[in-house]
Amino acid sequence: MAQTFDRHRRLRSSAAMRNLVRENHVRMEDLIYPLFVVEGSNVKKEIPSMPGVYQFSLDQLAIEMKEVVAAGIESVIMFGVPEEKDACGTGAYDDSAITQQAIRLIKEAYPDMIVIADTCLCEYTDHGHCGVIHDGDVDNDESLKLLAQTAVSQARAGADIIAPSNMMDGFVIAIREALDEAGFTHIPIMSYAVKYASAFYGPFRDAANSAPQFGDRKTYQMDPSNSREGLREAASDVKEGADFLIVKPGLAFMDMVVRLRENFNQPIVAYNVSGEYSMVKAAAANGWIDEERIVMETLVGFKRAGADLIITYHAKDVSKWLKG
Repeated sequence: MAQTFDRHRRLRSSAAMRNLVRENHVRMEDLIYPLFVVEGSNVKKEIPSMPGVYQFSLDQLAIEMKEVVAAGIESVIMFGVPEEKDACGTGAYDDSAITQQAIRLIKEAYPDMIVIADTCLCEYTDHGHCGVIHDGDVDNDESLKLLAQTAVSQARAGADIIAPSNMMDGFVIAIREALDEAGFTHIPIMSYAVKYASAFYGPFRDAANSAPQFGDRKTYQMDPSNSREGLREAASDVKEGADFLIVKPGLAFMDMVVRLRENFNQPIVAYNVSGEYSMVKAAAANGWIDEERIVMETLVGFKRAGADLIITYHAKDVSKWLKG
Protein backbone atom coordinates (compact mmCIF):
# COMPACT_ATOMS: atom_id res chain seq x y z
CA MET A 1 0.00 0.00 0.00
CA ALA A 2 1.39 3.43 -0.95
CA GLN A 3 2.26 5.74 1.93
CA THR A 4 -0.22 8.62 2.07
CA PHE A 5 0.99 10.50 5.14
CA ASP A 6 4.21 11.99 6.54
CA ARG A 7 6.25 10.23 9.26
CA HIS A 8 7.01 13.14 11.60
CA ARG A 9 7.52 10.83 14.57
CA ARG A 10 10.80 9.55 13.09
CA LEU A 11 12.50 12.64 14.54
CA ARG A 12 10.98 12.11 18.01
CA SER A 13 11.87 8.46 18.45
CA SER A 14 14.36 8.85 21.33
CA ALA A 15 15.76 11.47 23.69
CA ALA A 16 18.99 11.52 21.67
CA MET A 17 17.07 12.07 18.43
CA ARG A 18 15.01 14.85 19.99
CA ASN A 19 18.19 16.50 21.26
CA LEU A 20 19.73 16.21 17.80
CA VAL A 21 16.94 18.11 16.01
CA ARG A 22 16.02 20.59 18.77
CA GLU A 23 15.56 24.03 17.23
CA ASN A 24 15.84 26.34 20.27
CA HIS A 25 17.91 26.16 23.44
CA VAL A 26 18.07 28.05 26.73
CA ARG A 27 21.63 28.76 27.82
CA MET A 28 22.90 30.50 30.93
CA GLU A 29 24.53 33.09 28.65
CA ASP A 30 21.01 34.09 27.53
CA LEU A 31 19.79 34.98 31.03
CA ILE A 32 19.96 38.28 32.92
CA TYR A 33 19.36 38.09 36.69
CA PRO A 34 17.68 41.02 38.51
CA LEU A 35 19.13 42.12 41.86
CA PHE A 36 17.68 44.52 44.43
CA VAL A 37 20.09 46.42 46.66
CA VAL A 38 19.19 48.42 49.78
CA GLU A 39 21.01 50.57 52.28
CA GLY A 40 22.11 49.31 55.68
CA SER A 41 24.06 46.23 56.68
CA ASN A 42 23.35 42.53 57.19
CA VAL A 43 20.11 42.84 55.21
CA LYS A 44 18.84 39.86 53.26
CA LYS A 45 15.11 40.38 53.20
CA GLU A 46 12.89 38.04 51.23
CA ILE A 47 10.20 39.78 49.21
CA PRO A 48 6.91 38.25 50.42
CA SER A 49 5.25 38.27 46.99
CA MET A 50 8.37 36.86 45.28
CA PRO A 51 9.58 33.70 47.07
CA GLY A 52 13.32 33.21 46.64
CA VAL A 53 13.99 36.85 45.66
CA TYR A 54 15.62 39.17 48.18
CA GLN A 55 16.65 42.73 48.90
CA PHE A 56 20.37 42.79 49.77
CA SER A 57 22.54 45.30 51.59
CA LEU A 58 25.99 45.67 50.08
CA ASP A 59 27.66 43.19 52.46
CA GLN A 60 25.03 40.56 51.66
CA LEU A 61 25.19 41.40 47.95
CA ALA A 62 28.86 40.42 48.01
CA ILE A 63 27.84 36.99 49.35
CA GLU A 64 25.01 36.67 46.83
CA MET A 65 27.35 37.46 43.95
CA LYS A 66 29.45 34.42 44.80
CA GLU A 67 26.36 32.27 44.24
CA VAL A 68 25.46 34.18 41.08
CA VAL A 69 28.90 33.59 39.59
CA ALA A 70 28.93 29.93 40.68
CA ALA A 71 25.57 29.48 38.93
CA GLY A 72 27.14 30.55 35.64
CA ILE A 73 25.12 33.76 35.41
CA GLU A 74 27.07 36.26 33.31
CA SER A 75 24.74 39.29 33.41
CA VAL A 76 22.81 41.06 36.18
CA ILE A 77 20.48 44.06 36.16
CA MET A 78 20.57 46.33 39.21
CA PHE A 79 17.68 48.00 41.02
CA GLY A 80 18.42 50.29 43.94
CA VAL A 81 16.04 50.94 46.85
CA PRO A 82 17.18 54.03 48.82
CA GLU A 83 16.10 54.89 52.35
CA GLU A 84 15.54 58.56 51.53
CA LYS A 85 13.39 59.70 48.62
CA ASP A 86 12.40 63.13 47.33
CA ALA A 87 10.28 64.72 44.62
CA CYS A 88 13.13 64.79 42.07
CA GLY A 89 14.62 61.36 42.71
CA THR A 90 17.98 62.81 43.72
CA GLY A 91 19.29 59.42 44.80
CA ALA A 92 19.13 58.15 41.23
CA TYR A 93 21.90 60.44 39.96
CA ASP A 94 24.05 60.76 43.09
CA ASP A 95 27.45 59.14 42.48
CA SER A 96 27.42 57.79 46.05
CA ALA A 97 23.88 56.39 45.83
CA ILE A 98 23.16 52.77 46.66
CA THR A 99 22.89 51.58 43.04
CA GLN A 100 26.19 53.16 42.07
CA GLN A 101 27.85 51.62 45.14
CA ALA A 102 26.51 48.21 44.17
CA ILE A 103 27.74 48.56 40.60
CA ARG A 104 31.24 49.45 41.81
CA LEU A 105 31.24 46.55 44.28
CA ILE A 106 30.35 44.01 41.59
CA LYS A 107 32.72 45.33 38.93
CA GLU A 108 35.65 45.45 41.35
CA ALA A 109 35.09 41.85 42.44
CA TYR A 110 33.96 40.44 39.09
CA PRO A 111 35.18 42.64 36.24
CA ASP A 112 33.89 40.21 33.59
CA MET A 113 30.32 40.27 34.94
CA ILE A 114 28.00 42.32 32.70
CA VAL A 115 26.30 44.84 34.99
CA ILE A 116 23.18 46.47 33.57
CA ALA A 117 21.81 49.56 35.32
CA ASP A 118 18.06 50.08 35.33
CA THR A 119 17.72 53.80 34.66
CA CYS A 120 14.55 55.28 36.08
CA LEU A 121 13.43 57.60 38.86
CA CYS A 122 10.46 55.72 40.32
CA GLU A 123 12.47 53.91 43.03
CA TYR A 124 13.93 57.26 44.12
CA THR A 125 10.93 59.62 44.05
CA ASP A 126 8.64 60.03 47.05
CA HIS A 127 5.63 60.03 44.70
CA GLY A 128 6.68 56.83 42.92
CA HIS A 129 6.42 58.15 39.37
CA CYS A 130 9.15 57.80 36.76
CA GLY A 131 9.84 61.53 36.45
CA VAL A 132 9.31 64.92 38.05
CA ILE A 133 5.76 66.12 38.67
CA HIS A 134 4.42 69.47 37.46
CA ASP A 135 0.72 70.34 37.80
CA GLY A 136 -0.16 66.79 38.75
CA ASP A 137 1.48 65.12 35.73
CA VAL A 138 4.93 63.81 34.82
CA ASP A 139 6.89 66.52 33.01
CA ASN A 140 8.44 64.63 30.10
CA ASP A 141 11.22 67.00 29.07
CA GLU A 142 12.30 68.01 32.57
CA SER A 143 12.48 64.33 33.49
CA LEU A 144 14.78 63.64 30.54
CA LYS A 145 17.46 65.90 32.06
CA LEU A 146 17.49 63.91 35.31
CA LEU A 147 17.41 60.55 33.51
CA ALA A 148 20.41 61.60 31.44
CA GLN A 149 22.28 62.58 34.63
CA THR A 150 21.37 59.19 36.14
CA ALA A 151 22.71 57.29 33.14
CA VAL A 152 26.03 59.16 33.22
CA SER A 153 26.39 58.57 36.97
CA GLN A 154 25.72 54.85 36.50
CA ALA A 155 28.25 54.67 33.67
CA ARG A 156 30.82 56.42 35.86
CA ALA A 157 30.22 53.77 38.51
CA GLY A 158 31.10 51.06 35.98
CA ALA A 159 27.79 49.94 34.44
CA ASP A 160 28.37 48.05 31.21
CA ILE A 161 24.88 48.72 29.83
CA ILE A 162 22.32 51.44 30.55
CA ALA A 163 18.71 50.19 30.57
CA PRO A 164 16.25 53.11 30.70
CA SER A 165 12.79 51.94 31.78
CA ASN A 166 10.96 55.24 32.27
CA MET A 167 9.04 55.42 28.95
CA MET A 168 9.47 59.17 28.55
CA ASP A 169 9.37 60.34 24.93
CA GLY A 170 12.92 60.96 23.71
CA PHE A 171 14.61 59.12 26.59
CA VAL A 172 16.99 57.17 24.36
CA ILE A 173 18.39 60.15 22.47
CA ALA A 174 18.66 62.23 25.66
CA ILE A 175 20.68 59.48 27.34
CA ARG A 176 22.75 58.72 24.23
CA GLU A 177 23.79 62.36 23.86
CA ALA A 178 24.62 62.64 27.57
CA LEU A 179 26.68 59.45 27.58
CA ASP A 180 28.58 60.50 24.45
CA GLU A 181 29.27 63.96 25.80
CA ALA A 182 30.62 62.42 29.03
CA GLY A 183 32.98 60.15 27.08
CA PHE A 184 30.90 56.96 27.32
CA THR A 185 30.42 56.39 23.61
CA HIS A 186 31.16 52.69 24.15
CA ILE A 187 28.29 52.11 26.59
CA PRO A 188 25.22 50.55 24.88
CA ILE A 189 21.60 51.35 25.68
CA MET A 190 19.16 48.52 26.39
CA SER A 191 15.85 50.30 25.94
CA TYR A 192 12.60 49.23 27.58
CA ALA A 193 11.16 49.95 24.15
CA VAL A 194 7.83 48.15 24.50
CA LYS A 195 6.72 48.48 28.09
CA TYR A 196 3.06 48.07 28.96
CA ALA A 197 1.10 49.53 31.88
CA SER A 198 0.63 46.04 33.24
CA ALA A 199 -0.84 44.39 36.32
CA PHE A 200 1.99 41.83 36.08
CA TYR A 201 4.35 44.31 37.81
CA GLY A 202 2.63 44.10 41.20
CA PRO A 203 5.25 42.03 43.07
CA PHE A 204 8.09 44.14 41.61
CA ARG A 205 6.63 47.22 43.29
CA ASP A 206 6.99 45.38 46.61
CA ALA A 207 10.60 44.60 45.74
CA ALA A 208 11.53 48.14 44.68
CA ASN A 209 9.13 50.03 46.99
CA SER A 210 8.06 51.98 43.91
CA ALA A 211 4.26 51.96 43.75
CA PRO A 212 2.85 55.35 42.62
CA GLN A 213 1.45 57.38 45.51
CA PHE A 214 -1.26 58.84 43.28
CA GLY A 215 -2.73 58.02 39.89
CA ASP A 216 -1.07 55.46 37.65
CA ARG A 217 1.53 55.21 34.87
CA LYS A 218 -0.86 54.92 31.95
CA THR A 219 0.13 58.28 30.44
CA TYR A 220 3.66 57.02 29.76
CA GLN A 221 3.54 53.21 29.79
CA MET A 222 1.68 51.58 26.90
CA ASP A 223 -1.93 50.42 26.69
CA PRO A 224 -1.91 46.59 26.85
CA SER A 225 -4.44 46.53 24.00
CA ASN A 226 -2.00 48.01 21.47
CA SER A 227 0.61 46.32 19.31
CA ARG A 228 1.19 48.73 16.40
CA GLU A 229 2.02 51.38 18.98
CA GLY A 230 4.79 49.13 20.24
CA LEU A 231 6.35 49.04 16.78
CA ARG A 232 6.28 52.84 16.67
CA GLU A 233 7.92 53.04 20.10
CA ALA A 234 10.64 50.58 19.10
CA ALA A 235 11.27 52.36 15.79
CA SER A 236 11.74 55.66 17.62
CA ASP A 237 14.22 54.08 20.04
CA VAL A 238 16.21 52.48 17.22
CA LYS A 239 16.34 55.83 15.39
CA GLU A 240 17.55 57.50 18.60
CA GLY A 241 20.34 54.96 19.12
CA ALA A 242 19.03 51.98 21.13
CA ASP A 243 21.33 48.95 20.97
CA PHE A 244 18.89 46.43 22.53
CA LEU A 245 15.06 46.39 22.64
CA ILE A 246 13.13 45.04 25.65
CA VAL A 247 9.56 43.75 25.65
CA LYS A 248 7.95 43.94 29.11
CA PRO A 249 6.06 41.89 30.24
CA GLY A 250 7.47 39.14 28.09
CA LEU A 251 5.09 36.21 28.52
CA ALA A 252 1.80 38.08 28.30
CA PHE A 253 2.98 39.99 25.23
CA MET A 254 5.06 37.38 23.43
CA ASP A 255 3.45 38.50 20.18
CA MET A 256 5.52 41.70 20.51
CA VAL A 257 8.70 39.65 20.79
CA VAL A 258 7.79 38.10 17.43
CA ARG A 259 6.93 41.48 15.88
CA LEU A 260 10.16 43.11 17.03
CA ARG A 261 12.21 40.16 15.81
CA GLU A 262 10.58 40.45 12.39
CA ASN A 263 11.10 44.21 12.12
CA PHE A 264 14.43 45.02 13.81
CA ASN A 265 17.96 43.67 13.79
CA GLN A 266 18.87 44.75 17.33
CA PRO A 267 19.08 42.04 20.03
CA ILE A 268 15.60 41.48 21.49
CA VAL A 269 15.18 41.04 25.27
CA ALA A 270 12.10 39.48 26.88
CA TYR A 271 11.48 40.52 30.50
CA ASN A 272 9.95 37.58 32.39
CA VAL A 273 8.42 39.90 34.98
CA SER A 274 7.64 39.55 38.68
CA GLY A 275 3.96 38.65 38.30
CA GLU A 276 4.81 35.88 35.85
CA TYR A 277 7.45 34.59 38.27
CA SER A 278 5.21 34.77 41.35
CA MET A 279 2.31 32.94 39.71
CA VAL A 280 4.60 30.02 38.88
CA LYS A 281 6.06 29.98 42.40
CA ALA A 282 2.61 30.05 44.02
CA ALA A 283 1.27 27.24 41.85
CA ALA A 284 4.41 25.17 42.41
CA ALA A 285 4.19 25.67 46.18
CA ASN A 286 0.67 24.21 46.05
CA GLY A 287 1.81 21.24 43.99
CA TRP A 288 -0.36 22.24 41.04
CA ILE A 289 2.41 22.37 38.42
CA ASP A 290 5.84 20.98 37.65
CA GLU A 291 7.88 24.14 38.25
CA GLU A 292 10.95 23.11 36.28
CA ARG A 293 9.00 22.09 33.19
CA ILE A 294 6.79 25.20 33.29
CA VAL A 295 9.75 27.56 33.62
CA MET A 296 11.83 25.87 30.95
CA GLU A 297 8.89 25.80 28.53
CA THR A 298 8.30 29.50 29.17
CA LEU A 299 11.93 30.41 28.56
CA VAL A 300 12.24 28.30 25.41
CA GLY A 301 9.01 29.96 24.28
CA PHE A 302 10.73 33.34 24.52
CA LYS A 303 13.63 32.02 22.47
CA ARG A 304 11.28 30.48 19.90
CA ALA A 305 9.44 33.80 19.58
CA GLY A 306 12.74 35.48 18.74
CA ALA A 307 14.21 36.74 22.01
CA ASP A 308 17.99 36.71 22.16
CA LEU A 309 18.10 37.42 25.91
CA ILE A 310 15.74 36.93 28.84
CA ILE A 311 15.59 38.91 32.08
CA THR A 312 14.30 36.41 34.63
CA TYR A 313 14.15 35.84 38.38
CA HIS A 314 14.33 32.10 37.66
CA ALA A 315 17.98 32.29 36.53
CA LYS A 316 19.54 30.59 39.58
CA ASP A 317 17.00 27.79 39.47
CA VAL A 318 17.58 27.34 35.74
CA SER A 319 21.28 26.90 36.43
CA LYS A 320 20.55 23.97 38.74
CA TRP A 321 18.16 22.38 36.25
CA LEU A 322 20.56 22.72 33.31
CA LYS A 323 23.28 21.08 35.40
CA GLY A 324 20.93 18.22 36.21
